[in-house]
Amino acid sequence: MTKKISLGVAGQKKMYTAFLIAAVILFVLTSVYTNFNPMTLVKNGDAFWSFITEDFLPPALPKASRIPGVLSSVLVTLALALSATTIAAIFAFFIALFGSEKVSPFPKFAKVVRGFATFLRNIPALVWAFILFSSLGIGTGVGFAALFITSLAFMVRAFVETMEDVSQDCVESLLAVGASFPQRVSQAILPSCLNGFLSWFLYCIEVNIRASTIVGMVGGGGVGLTLFTYIKGFQYDVALSIILLIAAMVIVVDRITGRLRKEISK
Repeated sequence: MTKKISLGVAGQKKMYTAFLIAAVILFVLTSVYTNFNPMTLVKNGDAFWSFITEDFLPPALPKASRIPGVLSSVLVTLALALSATTIAAIFAFFIALFGSEKVSPFPKFAKVVRGFATFLRNIPALVWAFILFSSLGIGTGVGFAALFITSLAFMVRAFVETMEDVSQDCVESLLAVGASFPQRVSQAILPSCLNGFLSWFLYCIEVNIRASTIVGMVGGGGVGLTLFTYIKGFQYDVALSIILLIAAMVIVVDRITGRLRKEISK
């Protein structure tokens, strides 16, 4: 008689089965609550594919006179992401020094700094763009401010976590010999955390390249605003060309920053 050999742990199988059942039940409950009918997608599938094949495909280039403007908007998007991330990283570093209980000269104040950064981080850049658009109007200033706020909050938390991973012995030894706060930062924190700071900075650039496009569509300027203009003008074939251009831009930036992060981690 052949004995069956189990390929997995019995407890894990039960856990996976329970998780699958829970996911199905959750999908059904949320579909009922939101009045979502999956069959609607099937029924409207022909209309969707007709829209894609007739209106979006094939992609078309904008008028020759507008191509320089489109390329310029791509550069604006890149500049917004890079400038907002760079300025936010500088501010985030100094704020994070007061958000780490190991480093801050005011340890009791560190939780307040982290809590404020967490609050700002939990508000998406798109929401900030809507808020700023209502007060400042359309322009690259809105895009920069929205990206700056979210980048600052994200990197403050990331930098604080990086500092918390530093060995406390190094900081305490400098403190024992009477090192001042700037000396502890320059002699212990920067040498130990610089690679981590740069990795988070590069990751934030990747995120902001995508976010700057979305922020631009609601008035933040750049290629996002250009894309929204063509969509609003029902020029979907030209809009598809811009979407492909955005995708190429994001892929190139991801490859560059990914390569740099690998070099840093060596």
